[in-house]
Amino acid sequence: MQTTSAAVIIAISLVVFGISYYHFTTRHRERMAIIENGSSPDILKGAASYLPLLLALGMVCIGIALGIVAGAWFSSLDFPGAGYALPVAIFLFTGISLILSYYLVRKLTRPKTSCRALLFAFVMLSFASDCRCQQPAVFFDSLLTAQFPASAPGAVAMAAKDGRIIYKKAFGMASLELGLPMRTDNVFRIGSNTKQFTAMAILKLAEEGRLSLHDDITKYITYCPAQGHSITIEALLTHTSGIKNYTGLPGFNDIKRKDLGPKELISLFKNAPMDFEPGGDFRYSNSGYILLGAIIEQVSGKTYGQFINDAFFQPLGMQHSFYDDPSIIIPGRIGGYRVSGGQYKNAEFLSMSIPYAAGSLLSTVDDLYTWYRALADGRVVSRQSLEKAQISFRLPGGRFTGYGYGWFTGNVQGSPSVKHDGAVNGFVTYAAYLPAEKIFVAIFSNSESAGDLDVPASKMIASLLGRPYQFTPVPLPAAKLETYQGIYNTSFDGQKIMACQDGHLVYYSRGGVKQELVPYGKDLFFIPGTLSGLRFERNAKGSLTGFTLSGTGLTVHGTITPEKIKATGPIPVDPKFLKSVAGKYQFDGFVLEIETDDDRLYGKVGNDRKELILFAPYKVYARDTDATLIFVTDTGGKVTGMTKIQNSVMEAVRIE
Repeated sequence: MQTTSAAVIIAISLVVFGISYYHFTTRHRERMAIIENGSSPDILKGAASYLPLLLALGMVCIGIALGIVAGAWFSSLDFPGAGYALPVAIFLFTGISLILSYYLVRKLTRPKTSCRALLFAFVMLSFASDCRCQQPAVFFDSLLTAQFPASAPGAVAMAAKDGRIIYKKAFGMASLELGLPMRTDNVFRIGSNTKQFTAMAILKLAEEGRLSLHDDITKYITYCPAQGHSITIEALLTHTSGIKNYTGLPGFNDIKRKDLGPKELISLFKNAPMDFEPGGDFRYSNSGYILLGAIIEQVSGKTYGQFINDAFFQPLGMQHSFYDDPSIIIPGRIGGYRVSGGQYKNAEFLSMSIPYAAGSLLSTVDDLYTWYRALADGRVVSRQSLEKAQISFRLPGGRFTGYGYGWFTGNVQGSPSVKHDGAVNGFVTYAAYLPAEKIFVAIFSNSESAGDLDVPASKMIASLLGRPYQFTPVPLPAAKLETYQGIYNTSFDGQKIMACQDGHLVYYSRGGVKQELVPYGKDLFFIPGTLSGLRFERNAKGSLTGFTLSGTGLTVHGTITPEKIKATGPIPVDPKFLKSVAGKYQFDGFVLEIETDDDRLYGKVGNDRKELILFAPYKVYARDTDATLIFVTDTGGKVTGMTKIQNSVMEAVRIE
């Protein structure tokens, strides 16, 4: 895109420069002839007086174009500061062209005219700078307008760098019922972005000597039996406690409308079986942050909402941030929406006492930016405490979890980031910060169906870094794709499988979701809809040895095993076969329904419907999940049941 723009600028500039230089030198020769004849040199009258300006314009435009080309090339290289290559190159080349244009015009005309041309060229340099500053805004607009149409629930997005807000805009609707457009100062539920406030509250109390991260939680919460285990406050912060996530427990939907206090919330999960030994693994759990909220109340003597307000919101000037309370009037607070049956509907009711310290805060993008600046300035906790909170926790076996205290850790094009998303009834929010580059990006939406905001936000950050994500597919024959097939071992993420199915290379864990790998270079692939790129690795002999998968989170490394797999693909489907297998199959605990639609086969459990591909007689696989179904027939050829292979083997009887 940049090189194409540069080529167009160069072409136009050369035409302008050539025409103006030709006419200019012609006039200059006429002037010299007049002087030799003893007449007064009345030069460059009328339209010709603008030729020096056109000459300067042509040279400056050429400088801008060369700067774009050089900057784009340097930006593609992997070296510190590559993100600044494009603007630096534009200014450098434009500055050089400005000086050259001055001396060229001065050589061919009077000093007064050359100064006028220099001034004009300087204006063009300023214009180039302004255009460069406008480039991110144009890109951000196109990115977010596509995701948040004007007539749908909307979003507010902000981007800042080096302490300066460079982009802030509202999209879509704040209220579908009232027809009110979104405003940048609207107040949103921020969901799990609440967790960073809870974590900082704990660290603040620790710095004051009122608790220790290594304290056992039963020191503060006597009514929460640890089932014989020692669980520290740090284990709650890092999601390594093994305490089961209460929002995933059976019956959680039954309590969404109830107002429950911290003790009542804890009673929901305190006797649930542990997921693992405390400290032995990582599993995201809202329950841990419910317990942290209760600890804050016990130690401070205040309610969680009061403590957050007194310790953070008021001192930092976050005047539009609150603990969510439906009874108080909050100017700018908006409602949330969801998509159901292809239509927007109001979000289902949720008592905001239920998310509590795990997700019950309200804020604006401006206030959240204020919060991140205060964190960076050391006005919330010490820089030493913050640094510990914003690096990945490491399990005893050496595995990084990708989570610190209240933040996920990740990267954008190799630059370390801290980030969190928040999903709560009617809302999805996302915020990320790059400490080294001082880049902040936030997107808040009042639709719980907004999708993964990590992708647009990371694209915005990459643009500000000057290292945009660029995945351009290239064709690759099926035979070449098959050479990447195999089973790969990873250090901490189990086995990964690369397999060719229906002419496409797919990547998945055993029993997991399949993701297509699309080639974009030699041994380079990307996963559509994400910012993840996969590079296959080879030894000196050119043999495949493994892969590296990099995205905005933890990097995954895989080593190929000797085990071989075969490519699979569809075989012709007889309509009689479709009719013979359609029906309901009873498994232990659920019913799988086989449906047909336009000569295609689908498997459905509840509302989850997946396409099935016939690859052998009476054998199908799910297109987007690692699951195989084998239909069982009796001696007469009638289908009576099925075997499901997905991590384990399950048997079903046909009931209809």
